Amino acid sequence: MLNLTSKQRAHLKSIAHDITPIFQVGKNGVTPDLTTGIDEALEAREIVKISILQNCILNAQDICQTISERTKSTPVQIIGKRIVLYRPHKTNPKITLPKA
Repeated sequence: MLNLTSKQRAHLKSIAHDITPIFQVGKNGVTPDLTTGIDEALEAREIVKISILQNCILNAQDICQTISERTKSTPVQIIGKRIVLYRPHKTNPKITLPKA
């Protein structure tokens, strides 16, 4: 996981503001298929927003921790039932973070 400064986190939050959630966590929780999909999306987009449905029994903190550990990504923010994760591309990053 990447340690982000407050300035870098704020930059990523501003980018994530306009992104619509592309994944939903429901009653099945964090399945291997969901994790694989999020991992592929992080590889392509670098930043992903996830929505948690009302019928999900897990809380947002636990879901965020599980997904970030499995995908080796960094949590940017958790607001209510929305999670934002970030993982820079290994060879060709699209998002440039402010200097630490």
